[in-house]
Amino acid sequence: MITGAVVTAEEHLISGGLGSAVCEVLADKYPCPVKRIGIQDRFGISGPPERLLSYFGLTSQAIADAAKKAIQARKDCSSNEVPRVRTMRA
Repeated sequence: MITGAVVTAEEHLISGGLGSAVCEVLADKYPCPVKRIGIQDRFGISGPPERLLSYFGLTSQAIADAAKKAIQARKDCSSNEVPRVRTMRA
């Protein structure tokens, strides 16, 4: 099924991670809604893996919810076109 939306999930900071790289490629080639699941910009903590995944919202349910939101965001778009941004030229 083609959804026209992307979800990335990573077990580390989302800034500068896989989701960021995917967003860069999609922005140029195929603009679409992207939901990035991962650790927000904050200090890490220690603990059992299952507990950490739950604490940081990296459970299978959280990923499934993000996918549903990304698909809904795609459906909410009125068209496939992204508005063009005007740039200033010197």
